[in-house]
Formats: sequence, structure tokens, C-alpha cells
Amino acid sequence: MGIGRYMVRELARELDNKSREFYEFAMPAIDMVAEDSELIVTIDLPGFAKKNINLQIKGNILAVSAKRDAPEAAGTVYQRHRPQKIEKKVVLPLRVKEDEKVLGKATYVDGVVTLRIPMPSGATNIPIS
Repeated sequence: MGIGRYMVRELARELDNKSREFYEFAMPAIDMVAEDSELIVTIDLPGFAKKNINLQIKGNILAVSAKRDAPEAAGTVYQRHRPQKIEKKVVLPLRVKEDEKVLGKATYVDGVVTLRIPMPSGATNIPIS
């Protein structure tokens, strides 16, 4: 009987770990909208401090990373599903040249990062032959 409880506890712990890993992989929710001459990227990062969030663009990839310290628990911890770190890369619908700096700006309000990236101006028509 003792082995059964032990196995259930271990299974629950493993499921908890896999659930947390899934959230770290799937999160954060990211929306991208082209508006006028900007690409507006909205990233949900509730519970992360602004100082622990890092955004980086290289080529057409936006890398989002954030971390937080695990809160000290005075009692027994049964579940922890909130991710302690997030590392996600998303493809942007624009490309930044290697030697070019992005002059975008980001704000952080109520757990949401809003990144505004200037879109390349001047569309080029491609002739069809």
C-alpha cells in the first residue's frame, strides 16, 4: 500500500514538472499587428519584473526572455505551475540587417510588454514576366 502512495506522489510531481515545462515553452502569449509604419508586438508577461525582461532582435527573430525568483514557501508546496523563466523566439514579419540597429521602443504596463518596431518604408514592386 505504501508503494502505491509513493508512486502516485511521484507521478503527480512528474506531471507538475511537465506542466510547468509546457507553460515555459508555450508562454508568453504574443500578438503582432502592423499598424501604419510600425509593427506592434504585445507580449503577456504577468508577474515578471520589468528589470528581469529582455527583448532582443536579430535578423527576423525576436527573442523574449524573462525570469523570476521562486517565492519562498513557508508550508508544503503542492503545485507550482507559474513559470520561473521564459525563453521564446518568434519570427517577425520583417528583417533587420546585421549592421542595422532597431530603433523600436518597449513599454511595460500591468504585466504586458508593448514593443513598437518601425516597419521598413517603401515597398518595392516586383515585376512579373
